[in-house]
Amino acid sequence: MDSCDNEVLIDLSPVIRVFKDGRIERIFRSPHVPPSPEDSATGVSSKDVTISLDLKARIFLPKLSRITANNQKLPILVYFHGGGFCVGSTFSFLSQRYLNLLCSESTAIILSVEYPLVPEHPFSAIFEDSWKALQWVASHVLENPKIEKEPWLIDHGDFKKFFVGGDSAGGNIAHHLVLRAGIEELNGKVKILGGILSFPYFLSSSENRGDSLLSKIWVFVNPSSENGIDDPKINPLVEKASRLAELGCLKMLVCVAEKDELRNLGICYAEAVEKSGKLVEVVDIEGEGHCFQILNPESDKAKNLIKCIADFIKLSSV
Repeated sequence: MDSCDNEVLIDLSPVIRVFKDGRIERIFRSPHVPPSPEDSATGVSSKDVTISLDLKARIFLPKLSRITANNQKLPILVYFHGGGFCVGSTFSFLSQRYLNLLCSESTAIILSVEYPLVPEHPFSAIFEDSWKALQWVASHVLENPKIEKEPWLIDHGDFKKFFVGGDSAGGNIAHHLVLRAGIEELNGKVKILGGILSFPYFLSSSENRGDSLLSKIWVFVNPSSENGIDDPKINPLVEKASRLAELGCLKMLVCVAEKDELRNLGICYAEAVEKSGKLVEVVDIEGEGHCFQILNPESDKAKNLIKCIADFIKLSSV
């Protein structure tokens, strides 16, 4: 290989590198794993589904024998993984392990979306495809023979217990989808009961250094952003951002951690949402960092956080 082929154009180690010849090296990555008919640790079943030609997802179903009520319908969580909009996958080992645990603890159906990543796709495609996935799930309440419906959602899902959530960049996506759902109607007039934002990837010039890795990643994924890290897509509190009162859900859960650079803005976001009239719960984990529950789900604090998220789903669904 010619030495110039190895010349780095953009270096955002330890996350991603782009070379001058166009090659992309995703440094932070987790190997892809297949879905499981029944996970040995949790009993959760998973399979891959096709939403459209270029849009896939993985769906998780808790062990039905654990649910005692006859024909009990289950909450539905549409989930978006993290990765700074440029790395990560719902098909990865880390996602599979975490969502098996969350599905089991919450006894909810989880549909995790494999949205497109930058730089192979434009930044705007992430939000449009994520909205398309959300609408596809909601469309299961419609009598439409043109839609190929997923049996697990039809047979076991309760669309009156509908949640949207995600971690890091996925939390950012979830925020914007819930906001859009407050302005545009979901298929079948499905309403979002709760939003779950774990360590949401929000930035602000008042909280984050412009030369930090998180800020540099933002400029990389959205180079046309209006005001750098004060763009409404990454800073939900700027003047140009849509009003939080328009969020299309009844309540929200915001998870933050003491050692996470994103903590303070996550708390400010939760306070602003509460002032807008929404019910908000905040979980603040001492001594931990960004998305620690995905990286080390067996720790006591990770188990407690997963239980907090599961309890939010369960108690909201009563």
